[in-house]
Amino acid sequence: MSSLAASALLIHHGIEPVLQMTCRDRNRIAIAADLLGASALGIRNVLALSGDDPKKGDEPEAKPVFDLGSKDIMTLCRSLSAEGITASGRKLSSPASLFVGAADAPFDPPIDWEPTGLLEKIAAGSQFIQTQFCFEPDVLRRYLTRLEDFGVLEQAALIVGIGPIASAKSARWMDANLYGVSIPDDTIKRLEAADDEAAEGLKIGVELMQAYRDIPGVSGVHIMSPAQSSRRTAEVIQQSGIHTRRGG
Repeated sequence: MSSLAASALLIHHGIEPVLQMTCRDRNRIAIAADLLGASALGIRNVLALSGDDPKKGDEPEAKPVFDLGSKDIMTLCRSLSAEGITASGRKLSSPASLFVGAADAPFDPPIDWEPTGLLEKIAAGSQFIQTQFCFEPDVLRRYLTRLEDFGVLEQAALIVGIGPIASAKSARWMDANLYGVSIPDDTIKRLEAADDEAAEGLKIGVELMQAYRDIPGVSGVHIMSPAQSSRRTAEVIQQSGIHTRRGG
């Protein structure tokens, strides 16, 4: 199902979604049309993504588009909302209302590293940052300290990706194959030693959620459980004891 349709269903049921808009599948005309349609439906939050290469998915013969880059989508969202103007310069009778975000992957920054890419995304219009899985609180702290040094956290809210790990085997696969994901050896060994690896993976997700709540600069968490029951995501929220709230 398209992210736009799924987001519309969530809005209908009183749940605030984050619409994912990828560059891979649409040209600039279709992207602008979907963004205006999303705003008209009351969908405010947009995560701008490049999109994975179709050759890596289950439709390898599909032709990618990439007419725009992710920063172009951010700029377009800003133009449609803050200025009420389309990319072609046409004035909208009613500006859109879009809160646009960018993707990121926390890591342990070298001493000379600067968050140039994130600063460019913020300059393009990004207002929040949603990250890949991060299983290392100490690494996140050091990463956030560097972002703070460059004023990133003053300009965009940061939402950290977490999730329950299904098993040690799954953890090793994620560590080896998912871009920007690093799972510590201690975490994998902990899963291997557990009588119930899935239950231990859930516990790790809860611990991360509780740890990130107390780290300055973290505005929230993005809980993912790919190839698992959506119930696993709900269980992380329930067992964390943290109250959630709505907000753009």
